[in-house]
This record gives sequence, C-alpha cells and structure tokens, in this order.
Amino acid sequence: MAERKKSSRQAYIYGNTVRKAEPKKTPSGHTKEKSRRSSYRVRRNQEKALQIDLPYLMILVIASCCTLFICVNYLQVRSDMTRRMDNIKRLEQELDTLKDENDTLETRINTSVDLDYVYKIATEELGMVYANKNQILRYKQTESEYVRQYEDIPNY
Repeated sequence: MAERKKSSRQAYIYGNTVRKAEPKKTPSGHTKEKSRRSSYRVRRNQEKALQIDLPYLMILVIASCCTLFICVNYLQVRSDMTRRMDNIKRLEQELDTLKDENDTLETRINTSVDLDYVYKIATEELGMVYANKNQILRYKQTESEYVRQYEDIPNY
C-alpha cells in the first residue's frame, strides 16, 4: 500500500513496499551486430599484436645484444678506472713515503757533516784558500738562465 504524492517537481512514493525493477532495455539487432563486428576487430588486432614476425624479432635481438654489449663494456671501463685510481693512490702513498725518507736522510747527512772540520781539513791538510776578489770573474750569459758545465767562459 503505497501512497503517491505528486508535486509539480517530483513524485514521492511513501510506504513500505519495494519498488518494482524496471525491465532492461534490450539492444536492437543492429546494435548487437555492430558490437560483434567491433569485438571481432579488436580481437583480431590483439592477435596481430601478439604475433612476432621475423624482422621485428631480428631488430629486437640486435637491440638486446647492443644493450648487453654496452652494459658489459661500461662495467669493464668502470672497473678498470677504479683499479687505476687505486693504483694511483698506492703510488702517491709510496712517493710520500720516499720523500719523507729522503728528507730524513738529508737531515741526517747535514747534521752529521761538521763544516768546521771540513774547513780545517781543507785549509790545513790540503792547502786550500778562499778566492781573492781579483780571482772572481763575473759575466753575463745571454742565451739561457743556466750555466752549462763544459761551456767556455767568455773573456771581458
């Protein structure tokens, strides 16, 4: 027992009864045929997309091989670079160690040589003397800024 109250805008249904479901509209035969054709086309396109032909397969294999080659080559170059950097670090540490040892030995040599003793031996035993001012010759060298050991000294 449902009461219906109609207004100008909407219709309201009052009561505790369930409304009857409206029957679904069935598509006409023309629409069914159209949907069958389109689903057939879609299915055919999907099947074509799933098929892999020989040229596509060859291109895919070549691209995969090139990618693999580039990746392996990159990893080899990267490992070679890392190995060389480690070698450079090791050589730099070895150079620093050798420089430290050289400085230590030079300091030890300089402290072990007594210059007063050398002067005493040179003047007393070997008869050496300092050069006089008239024995020292100064000249200008125009070619380069270093002196060659066996080059003749020009007379002025």
